[in-house]
Amino acid sequence: MLTDTGFLIAALVALPLAVACVVLLLRQRRNHAHVAQLRDREERFKMALWATGERYWDIHLPTRQLVRLLFAQEAGGQSREVSSTTRDIADVIHGDDLPRVEELMRAYVDGATAEFVSEHRVRSDGPGDDWVWVRARGRAVEHDAGGAIVRVAGTALNISKSRDVERERQIASEVLRSMNEAVTVLDGDFNFISVNPAFTRITGYQAADVAGRGADLLDSMQHDPAFYRHIRSLVARDGRYSGEMWQRRRDGEEFLCAIEAATVLGSEADGERLYVFVLNDITLQKRAEQELRYLANFDTLTNLPNRSLLSERLSRAIVRARRESSRIAVLFLDLDRFKDINDSLGHAAGDRILRAAAARLQQTVGQHHTVARLAGDEFTAVLENLEDADEADRVAREIIMSFEAPLILDDRQEVAVSPSIGISLYPDHGQVPTELLKHADTAMYQAKAAGRRTFMRYDETMEAAIRQRATLAGALRKVLDRNELRVAFQPRQSLATSQITGAEALLRWYSPEHGEVQPADFIPLAEESGMILEIGEWVLREACLALRRWHQHGLTDLTVAVNVSVLQLLRGDFPDVVRRVLDDTGVPPSALELELTESVLMANAAQTVVKLQAFRELGVSLAIDDFGTGYSSLAYLKRLPITTIKIDKTFIADLTTDPEDAAITTTVIAMAHSLGLNVVAEGVETRAQADFLAHHSCDEIQGFWLSPPLEATACMAFIRNRRPPGGNVVRLSSAAP
Repeated sequence: MLTDTGFLIAALVALPLAVACVVLLLRQRRNHAHVAQLRDREERFKMALWATGERYWDIHLPTRQLVRLLFAQEAGGQSREVSSTTRDIADVIHGDDLPRVEELMRAYVDGATAEFVSEHRVRSDGPGDDWVWVRARGRAVEHDAGGAIVRVAGTALNISKSRDVERERQIASEVLRSMNEAVTVLDGDFNFISVNPAFTRITGYQAADVAGRGADLLDSMQHDPAFYRHIRSLVARDGRYSGEMWQRRRDGEEFLCAIEAATVLGSEADGERLYVFVLNDITLQKRAEQELRYLANFDTLTNLPNRSLLSERLSRAIVRARRESSRIAVLFLDLDRFKDINDSLGHAAGDRILRAAAARLQQTVGQHHTVARLAGDEFTAVLENLEDADEADRVAREIIMSFEAPLILDDRQEVAVSPSIGISLYPDHGQVPTELLKHADTAMYQAKAAGRRTFMRYDETMEAAIRQRATLAGALRKVLDRNELRVAFQPRQSLATSQITGAEALLRWYSPEHGEVQPADFIPLAEESGMILEIGEWVLREACLALRRWHQHGLTDLTVAVNVSVLQLLRGDFPDVVRRVLDDTGVPPSALELELTESVLMANAAQTVVKLQAFRELGVSLAIDDFGTGYSSLAYLKRLPITTIKIDKTFIADLTTDPEDAAITTTVIAMAHSLGLNVVAEGVETRAQADFLAHHSCDEIQGFWLSPPLEATACMAFIRNRRPPGGNVVRLSSAAP
């Protein structure tokens, strides 16, 4: 019994212990299971972080301590071994980004945002101090007793690569937006997918207007539809295209564009093919290039080829002529006294004259021959496939005849100009363009020296003449200082009274080096150099001084005629020069007559009227010299304040043998008398001519039949000693020298 009782007591004591052990064992098993579960969850969390590339972090706000879980680095990549570091946030976050991170954290702690989100730079996990961009997200995980947030935890994702990609995408997008070229993306069927703003600016189509529509929307009528289909097939086949083509804007305007096309392949999964087209509007550029080519080859005033294009065409013509054994003529043309006309009428009118002259020259020569403007009033014509040299002369003669009629300007004003033409021939006078142009230019100057309004063909003797001309031009500058000029006087006689009425002052030059220089040789040089102004005033003064001496010797009824150059007429102060010379010499204005050639007067008759009126107001007489050699408008002739017409000697020479000259002379006399003008016949050399002129009521004669030009004292002696016979003019022969 006692034994049973003891056993019972021992059992009762052992039972609680066993229960406790069982409970402890069960609890231990549960703890092990919970720990295993926690470890499993931790491992899964690590695996998730490792797989996503995100990093865990938490920050204790009061201490600013940042805890980060770091994955160890292994060869070939990262391992899943994790370690943690605890550092101050200032050591982890980039200093430039830290103020912004702290601002965002305060906003979250203050409840302004639902979570903490920030993109900033942190030190990388690996060795070194590299900085990487991360996108950090976190929420509060611990609060203090008052409910304030003291710990924030979250994850951070490395976004350096995606940020670089996004940055490149933004740059590319901005580049496309800022490009001046239109850029469009087309799908595999050449339908629009997207366009940039420049596309809208160039074509007028908005992105919404073209989305899904075909590229043929821009096709122009300048090309066939097959052309555009061919270009697109090239892009599809070759993957790229570069060229120029016409396109059409939304408003229908067509424009020329340079196109660059390339193929862009999509991902391997979808195999999509896209086409990128870059369009650049080059319409203005091409127009500018055409204008530059035009300016480089054509004269903008006359639209004729310039010197550059002339040289090119002449070179090609020489090659053809050499191959075909044919001839070429180069005609070098210069407008006579154009500078004087230009100065008189103004440069605007001068330009109109050049345009009219160019049109007439091209019309005369024909469109199949090259006519070019070299400079100023110089033109050149190239005649190809000539049968003989005389054909060039014929064309030159036709050109001169075509300028017999005045040029009609835009304002219906008539201007008379004449050309001087020089001719050179291939292969006779040169083998290259420079030689032909040079020799034609030389011949042209010889034509001018021969009296203008004519043509001359080049020959080798002209080179010597050109050198002589240059030598004379140099010597002419010293004639006044060397006192080499003289004035001779040729008397004029009245046919009605047989009295000497006056004399014409004629300029003479005797040079110790060159001997007697003809006026036809040096007066054009004086006009070209401008010395005619100084020389002309000297002649005027000498003539008036001689006339004063004649008056002092009792020949008070005599007058003197002085030739006036166009340059003197155009100079604004020439009336003052005449007034001053008359005042200085004491010669009455009525005793002075100024002679101007017909071509000078009619070159600008309207303006000449105003200038000549100033001389008439002085009381000076005015005469048209060499009448009949130019083109006179009777309407202007009536308006000119002239007093005398001098018939040119070319009509007087054959007066008694040529019916046409006789008819012209009698007509001029009758016309002049109807206008109340005095008529003087120049170049009278025979008694028959004098009789004819007297019979037809010519007022005065001048010429060698009466007297050659004389020095002032000899002329005065001739006049004083002459005893005109009474009666008819036929008895004048007894007094002829």
